[in-house]
Amino acid sequence: MTIAKTKTAGAVKAGNGRYHFRMAKLKKVDAGTGYSTSHGGVLEGERMLVGYIHKPRGTGSRMHSHKNEQFNYVVKGTLKGSVNGKRVVAPAGTLIYIPANAPHTLVSTPEEDVIFLALKDLSQGIIGKAVDGTMTGPHYEPGFEPKPRRKTPARAAKR
Repeated sequence: MTIAKTKTAGAVKAGNGRYHFRMAKLKKVDAGTGYSTSHGGVLEGERMLVGYIHKPRGTGSRMHSHKNEQFNYVVKGTLKGSVNGKRVVAPAGTLIYIPANAPHTLVSTPEEDVIFLALKDLSQGIIGKAVDGTMTGPHYEPGFEPKPRRKTPARAAKR
């Protein structure tokens, strides 16, 4: 069996006899490497991709853009942020439209993790680029920053 190439590393390719998928069971991939905490299963067809994306509470993306048009349907939790400079607050059951090349940032509110479906055309994969040109990490709301790793005695002894 030939494995079809995908634009998103780790994504699953639909078709070739495969027509239904358990999205929550797909291998998790980073969906915003360098600018977001988003991760989840990604499925690519011939012209579209769908991601079942998880954003931990109080975290999300720095301002970024991508050349593919996107819809995000919030399944659980609330996303807040902006698209093209317009404020967005999207609780579960809300669809967010993001035009191609539009600068946007979306963060999970502190109350709970967010799950959303990301639907994009395949002009590129799921990952975009940070507007500031750096890929220095995601956005963290105050109090949700990762805790520094503590040195264990074994790790300290190796230094």
